[in-house]
Amino acid sequence: MEPSVSATELDVRHYTHDDLAEIRQTIIDIHADAYADAMDFEFNQRFPWFVDHWGGNPGFSCMIAYDGDEAVGFAYGAPSTAHREWWREHLDPAPEKDRTFSFSELAVRTKYRGTGAAEWLTRELLDSRDEDLAVLLVDTEHPRVQALYESWGFRKVGERQPFPDSPVYAVMLAELPLEPRGADGTVAEPIEPV
Repeated sequence: MEPSVSATELDVRHYTHDDLAEIRQTIIDIHADAYADAMDFEFNQRFPWFVDHWGGNPGFSCMIAYDGDEAVGFAYGAPSTAHREWWREHLDPAPEKDRTFSFSELAVRTKYRGTGAAEWLTRELLDSRDEDLAVLLVDTEHPRVQALYESWGFRKVGERQPFPDSPVYAVMLAELPLEPRGADGTVAEPIEPV
């Protein structure tokens, strides 16, 4: 059954470090659905470690979208450690305002792609932040995903491979707050799923 909801009809709930035990399995289940075609890749199999790593940060912030009782997607991250931000090696001089939120992960269940849920979750997460910048990593082999983030106000500033077995990622940076949604509060037209 295909979802008949738009992103603005989803119930988006905010969670913090204190909620990790409650939401951990939900996040892992959404990720497994979203990456079902790539779960044989060992790096993706280590995702639970990343959930624990990010969720262990006292500043962890996570948005989970629900369609009724079904969790359909999540977005999470945490404040960057000063002077260790992912963008720092690529920008000289650094921006004057450089407090950074590391947007670590975004995933939407396969059947909810194309509904605008990814942008809705991203904006709900980043609109709640008081940092100056948001940084994220996008697999360079997924140019359509990079284009999606660019349409939301991110720009590529460099590339990095944070782990020997990880993909090479585009380092993308945006000033916060992101550009506003449409005048009626709706998200932009979704890009077709990748």
